[in-house]
Amino acid sequence: MPAIKTAILSFGMSGRVFHAPFIALNPGFELVGIWERTQSASLEFYPNIKIYRSLEEILNDATIQLVIVNTPTNTHYEYTKKVLLSGKHAVVEKAFTTTVAEAIELNNIAIEKKLKLSVFQNRRWDSDFKTVKKIIEEGWLGAVVEAEIHFDRFKEALSPKLHKEIPGPGAGILNDLGPHLIDQSLSLFGMPTAVYAELRIMRPNSVVDDYFELLLSYADKVVRLKAGYLVREPIPAYIIHGTKGSFLKSRGDIQETALVANQKPDSPNWGKEPVEEEGLLHTEKEGIVIKEKIPTEIGNYASYYSLVEKAIRENTAMPVSGYDGINVMKIIEASFKSNTDKKQISLNQ
Repeated sequence: MPAIKTAILSFGMSGRVFHAPFIALNPGFELVGIWERTQSASLEFYPNIKIYRSLEEILNDATIQLVIVNTPTNTHYEYTKKVLLSGKHAVVEKAFTTTVAEAIELNNIAIEKKLKLSVFQNRRWDSDFKTVKKIIEEGWLGAVVEAEIHFDRFKEALSPKLHKEIPGPGAGILNDLGPHLIDQSLSLFGMPTAVYAELRIMRPNSVVDDYFELLLSYADKVVRLKAGYLVREPIPAYIIHGTKGSFLKSRGDIQETALVANQKPDSPNWGKEPVEEEGLLHTEKEGIVIKEKIPTEIGNYASYYSLVEKAIRENTAMPVSGYDGINVMKIIEASFKSNTDKKQISLNQ
């Protein structure tokens, strides 16, 4: 079966670390080329690919079937719309768009054109999150009543990626790290009924939000999502409490670190966390109290692209659908409004 011919729109960290390695190693795809406006850095890693100098070159290349839109967030709507209207499938980096309306329009275009559209929410395939999901789904905690998910870093310096640090659509930590936490929460618990948000600027030289706390309300539980850049000593990234017990887990996935170091995702022990990162389960089963460390699941972002291939070939659902992307954008948009209005915002289901 012919490989799915694929192009990537950028070879910054996203393209080099999160997309190209998995596309290149999956025999179901052929990495045809990458858009680099002036440089040809990708040829060092993939010497047989084509360098495109403009988006139009990719759109006019009839052989390209799938385009990875991994440019700055404020370009996602424009570029993805052009990709879909040219008849090509699209994978879009997070944040999906800058507004709910943009997300809905892109999803509608994909449906009308009978094309596949997915948002790249790779953190669903983190080892830590996979473990948390398994513990919840297997019923070890009973009914979840409270959950807290963090994405904490200690990074006082501003990012060299100026589109993240200059005020405007798509900038700030809520658009950067927020989609990871929101998507993980929605995949575990579904859409909340309301959201309350507090966004702040914590770093001395920052002019965009670099801290957030979201409180997602459900009929039977509360979920807190937090991220900040001034957390030198992080607490567990996942704190889940249920009617039977609790599970605490660090954010221990090693894939990003390995990819940044140019390790290939087919290397031995790929996605295997160190034993010391195992989560703590404290619960009760059949009248017996259990308090023990739980082996961590294996993380693997390759699973995402395997599902993308299947969706394109067999017309199955994409691993993270346009509807999923819309729901994340609903939370982000409501969070900005909540922070401005200083009140809880109801979400229309």
